[in-house]
Amino acid sequence: MVRRSQSSNPRSVVVLTSGTDWGTRAAKQRRSSGAEAEIPRRQPAKIKALHQALDLARTAIGKKKWHAARYSLSRARALVNALPADVAPLEREQLAALRKRFEARNTPAAKMARQAKATPAEQTGGKKPAPKKKRTAESTTPEPKPAPVRDLGDRFIDRAALGYEANGS
Repeated sequence: MVRRSQSSNPRSVVVLTSGTDWGTRAAKQRRSSGAEAEIPRRQPAKIKALHQALDLARTAIGKKKWHAARYSLSRARALVNALPADVAPLEREQLAALRKRFEARNTPAAKMARQAKATPAEQTGGKKPAPKKKRTAESTTPEPKPAPVRDLGDRFIDRAALGYEANGS
C-alpha cells in the first residue's frame, strides 16, 4: 500500500492505494466547478460577478478553452440561481445562449457553421479584389520533359583492339 496525497495541504484527503490506480484521480477528489466559488452577498456585487463570469465564458468558448468555459458557465449559473427570478433577464438569455454554444462544440452542426464562417463573405464596399487566375490540372503538376535522344550513328566495337579473339573464346 502506498500513501498518496495529491495536495500539499496536510488536511486534504489521503488515499491508500495498492498502486493500480496511480494514473487516475484520487477518490473523493474531483474537478472543481465555479459553483463552489464564493458568491457575493449584496445584489449589485452578484450582478457584477455574473457579468464577469459571462465575459470569461464568452472568451473561453471563443478560444476553445473548454475547461475554463465549463468553470465560468457553472459559476454564472450559480450566480443566476442566487439572484431573484425577475432580476437580470438579459444575462439569463446570454447564459442560455452560451450554454447552447458550449454544448454544441463537437456536433456536426457546429462543424458546418465553422466551415460556413470560414468562407469569405462578400465585401459591402470599397475596392473589390482582382479575380484570381484559375489553375488547370496541367499547370499544377507539370510533366517532366523527356531527355533528348542523341543519334549515335552506326558504331562498331573493335574487339581485336580490345584484346578479344575473333572466335569468341
